[in-house]
This record gives sequence, C-alpha cells and structure tokens, in this order.
Amino acid sequence: MRVLAIESSCDESAAAVLDARAGLLAHELFSQVELHRPYGGVVPELASRDHVRRLLPLVRRALESSGSAARDIDGVAYTAGPGLIGALLTGAALARSLAYAWGVPAVGVHHLEGHLLAPLLEPDPPPFPHVALLVSGGHTLLIEVTALGQYRVLGASRDDAAGEAFDKTAKLLGLPYPGGPQLAELAAHGTAGALSFPRPMLDRAGLEFSFSGLKTAVLHALRGRPLTEQLRADVARAVEEAIVETLTAKALRALDYTGLEALVVSGGVSANRSLRSSLTAAAARQGARVYYPRIEFSTDNAAMIAVAGLERLEAGQHDGLAIEARARWPLESLPGVRAA
Repeated sequence: MRVLAIESSCDESAAAVLDARAGLLAHELFSQVELHRPYGGVVPELASRDHVRRLLPLVRRALESSGSAARDIDGVAYTAGPGLIGALLTGAALARSLAYAWGVPAVGVHHLEGHLLAPLLEPDPPPFPHVALLVSGGHTLLIEVTALGQYRVLGASRDDAAGEAFDKTAKLLGLPYPGGPQLAELAAHGTAGALSFPRPMLDRAGLEFSFSGLKTAVLHALRGRPLTEQLRADVARAVEEAIVETLTAKALRALDYTGLEALVVSGGVSANRSLRSSLTAAAARQGARVYYPRIEFSTDNAAMIAVAGLERLEAGQHDGLAIEARARWPLESLPGVRAA
C-alpha cells in the first residue's frame, strides 16, 4: 500500500508519500515561521490562509519526487486533530477531495499519534510496549503505549507545556519567535550554577507536570537587574536545566511505574540536545533504552502522519465522505490497530 499524507495542524504545511514496502519516498515541508515572526506567535487566520496556498504545491512535489501518479496512491491520510481548527480544515478538505477524486479511502490521523509513531521511521524502531514522553509546544504527556493504537495517559501538564515554558521565557529575554530553539542556543553560553529555578512537582509522587511557575520565577530573577547578555544566558541555562531535569526524572518514574525498559521521546521539544543527552544517560543507568525520531521528524511533519495513516488504512480503518476536524481529541479514545 502507498499512502499520501498531509499535515496542517498549526504552522507547518507538509506532504509525504510512504510505501509499505519501499518506505518513505518523499516528504515536503514549508514552515510559516517568517509569516508569524512579526506577531511573536502563530496567528490562526494567517496560518489557515497560508495552508491554502502551500498544500497543493507540496502535494504535487511529493508525488513527483516519489515517482508516484494518482493511480499509485492507495489511500490518503491527513491530520484531523487536535490543532487549530481552521488550519486542520484546510488539510482535511484537500485530503478528502483528493481521495474522492482518486477513488481511494481517506483516514483522519490524530496529530499526537503521529508524533508517537515517528520513531517507526528509523532503522531501529522501538519495541512495543514502551513508555512515551511526548513533549511539544502545546503538550507534555507521559503515555504507556501497549501496542499501536492502545494508549494510556500516565501524566500530563496541569498548565503550561514544557514548550510553552521555553517560549514564554524566551519572550521575557527578548528572543525572537520561535523562542525555544533560540533559548537553547543562548543556554549554551550560560554559567553553570549562576541561577537555579524550581523543579516543579518533583517533591511529590506522581507523573504530572506543571511549568507555569517557571515564568514567575524568571520574572523575579530579572526584577531590578539590567538585562545583560550574560544574565540572559544564565537565565536561559537555568530554565533549560530545570525543564530537562524535571522531564528526565518524571520519565524515569514512568519507567519504574510500568516496569518497562523502552522509552520513546518525541514532539518538537525532543529536538533539544540537552534533553536528549540527559534522558539517554539517565535511562542507561536504569537499564533502559531511549528511542528518538531524527530531528527533522521531531517537529510537525507529514511523514509521521503517513506512518499512522498507513497502519490504520492497512487495518481497514477509514473515514466517510464528510470533511471533519477536531480542535480537541482525547488520545485514549482512538481505536486499536495492532494487537499487543
């Protein structure tokens, strides 16, 4: 089976072609970073309009670079949620229309399931069952993945996600959008031990997260002090250390709680090199192994949507003719695909 996939949940427009035997044949992506930079964040209406402009050319390029014609496509997968509803509908409308015109099934994919399955694109994919740490701009989740399509949320953020904490701190430090990667670069120049911020909810049992207090802690640290380049770097380093230590400790707790020895780390924040280094070393000390998608598949992309879509289409799952998208969509409500 060969699948065309479309991603449009937020501020990346993407298309990919995945073949069940030949693997990933093409993936195309256009980032809207420059479009949203003047506003300091994603403007939903602008994002939706830009998807309308970008998606069809990306689909054409993906088909061409994969050597695929319409007759070669056996199904279409698209991000149906969660995300910005207008952005989601642009991709859903195009995907559903192409599937109807080509006479093939279409399936709406859960965006977070795409992130969870992104490591399956790697030569050494993770085993099932495993624990997954899904950490991005909008989500921080620990999930027990029993099998494909069988997910149990073990812990989530009560307020800001880790990516939001990075972005809000970056804004306080005057860094340009998107703030997370900029803050990570600045943190490399910070002085170890110059500042220390709280490790939220590490002093109690459980697997939930809370990162909203970091912004307040940064505000107090900056109050009445000139914002020198060294202070900015020291704050960036201290914030990164607090977030990385918290995520690492909670991920190890989840491995202990489930008794599993494999950890998948995915989502945009999983591209943070300090986080990868910390998790890999800590898991090894515990006798566990960590699996990551490559950096280009850590952030939003259509290749991960193709993986989830292919699995569900091969299992006979597909949608009706209606164009549907969901701004909110509980991960645990998904039907199973593969037996444990």
